[in-house]
Amino acid sequence: MVYKDQAIGALMMVASLAFIVFYAWWLFFPNPWQWWAITIPLFVAIAAVLAIVSWIGWTLATTPPPKPIEEIEKEIKAEEAKAEVKAEATPTEKPPSEEEKKESK
Repeated sequence: MVYKDQAIGALMMVASLAFIVFYAWWLFFPNPWQWWAITIPLFVAIAAVLAIVSWIGWTLATTPPPKPIEEIEKEIKAEEAKAEVKAEATPTEKPPSEEEKKESK
C-alpha cells in the first residue's frame, strides 16, 4: 500500500529529475533563450539569500533587548528569599497518625 507521503515524495523526485534534464538541455544547447537559463536561477538564488538576510534584520530590529543580568540575579534572589520564608513558616513534621493520637490519650 502506497501512503500519501510516499506518492508525494515519488512525484517530487520524478519532477525534479525531469527539470534537471530540461535545464541541462536549455543551458547547453544553443537557442535564443539560453541567457535566461542562467539569469533566472541566479536571480532566484540571490533573491532568496537577500530575503533571508532581510528577515534576520527584521527579527533583530523588532525583538526587545534582554534584561540585564543584574536584574535577573535580583529577581532570583528575591524568589529564593520568598521560598526560604515560606519553608520556615510551614511545619516540617507530619501530623500525628490516628494510632499516635489514641496512644497519647
